Amino acid sequence: METNVTPPPRRITLKDLAAELGVSTASISNAFNRPDQLSPKLRERILSEARRLGYTGPDAKARSLRTGRSRIIAVVLAESLTYSLNDAVASELLSGIAEVLDVHGHTLLLLSGRQHISQAPGSSSMADGFIAYGLMPPNMMLLADLPAQRPLVAVDFTPEGYPTVHIDNEPASYAIACHALKTPPQRPAVISLRLTKQPCNGPITEKYELLPAERSITRSRLAGFYRAFEEHGIDPAQVPIWNVEENTHEVCAPVIEEILDLPDDERPDLLLCMSDRIALTALTLAEQRGLRVPGDLRLTGFDGIAEGQYRAPRLTTVRQDSVEKGRLAAKMILGLASREQKLLTTELLIGESCP
Repeated sequence: METNVTPPPRRITLKDLAAELGVSTASISNAFNRPDQLSPKLRERILSEARRLGYTGPDAKARSLRTGRSRIIAVVLAESLTYSLNDAVASELLSGIAEVLDVHGHTLLLLSGRQHISQAPGSSSMADGFIAYGLMPPNMMLLADLPAQRPLVAVDFTPEGYPTVHIDNEPASYAIACHALKTPPQRPAVISLRLTKQPCNGPITEKYELLPAERSITRSRLAGFYRAFEEHGIDPAQVPIWNVEENTHEVCAPVIEEILDLPDDERPDLLLCMSDRIALTALTLAEQRGLRVPGDLRLTGFDGIAEGQYRAPRLTTVRQDSVEKGRLAAKMILGLASREQKLLTTELLIGESCP
């Protein structure tokens, strides 16, 4: 018994589309991968006809084999993808990276530093370059395991021999601490982002070893605070530091509750917080306890996220341009900016939380 099997329709190719439109194959490729090379009118004509004919774009695997390039840029995030996408600073950085990659026809691949690079999706091995953001866990061994001869740009940490993008963490922290210390506090304290090698969600005591300065921006921020303390006659060794393991309300809250529930004569009257999320959590919990900000407690943050500037009292903080930081990292990885050590400046924002 004969069975008539209808062969599947042949997939339209780049050459087929070029012949149909009477344009070069390079124009078709540019319409999908390098839109800046075509007039908007021509690009729209090509994309419109491609949709009509069912052409979805140049074959990525074939292009990779032919050119040795995948047009994939992998961003390795120190934290989980869920956390990074919900964190205001990380999401702004990713927005800046994506903006540049989109314009230049590259695909963004997100990887989490919480898993070993060997467990990452197979497409990570095809990436043309890597942007690594934040404090990488020790077991990541990211730099040792990257595919050979692939460029890497590091953001907010300093691996030896690689180009980096940083903000002026130490001068910025020094500036905001000096502002806060114009009104001398009786009991200043610091709430830090992850500062210790061992897990610590609470006060940092002598049993904890601090992370090396090149692995964490928190060391630079702490150095800025300490320089300001010394200039204002305060012994840094006498200033208590509380550490938070993750920059979220849920993780910050137990630490800050412990601080705010101290007796009146022990509770800090100035909290220098290393992030706006920490400062906003402290502000909310202080208000719930009937503490007046800035009357009973003065607060400073760091990052300049929108939430801190839209509520009352408005946060005194340092604003960093995380979108621009992402743009710069993306330009460096694509070879559109020189691959060297880049340092972006910040802006001191004076709000009502620490006037």
